Amino acid sequence: MNKLNAFAAATALASLTAAAAQAGPVAPQPGKDKCYGISLAGKNDCKAGAGTTCAGTSKKNYQGDAWKYVTRGTCASIKTPKGNGSLTPVAR
Repeated sequence: MNKLNAFAAATALASLTAAAAQAGPVAPQPGKDKCYGISLAGKNDCKAGAGTTCAGTSKKNYQGDAWKYVTRGTCASIKTPKGNGSLTPVAR
């Protein structure tokens, strides 16, 4: 393998590793609840359904199976154009 190919392979591997690290779950947040159905596309903290990996992978705004951490006790009062937040996944 010549130096250019080795550099390209190393760069590609570094990019994949960085992407995987960003797609991991956000660390648990003390005093916070997981609130489903409130995040904008690509802004979820984790869990975004089939075909996605984790944080930042939701495909649409207010996706019902994607969650974001919020202050404990506030989730159900968060209003979105698709309805209120939920402590469990919602069909949307």
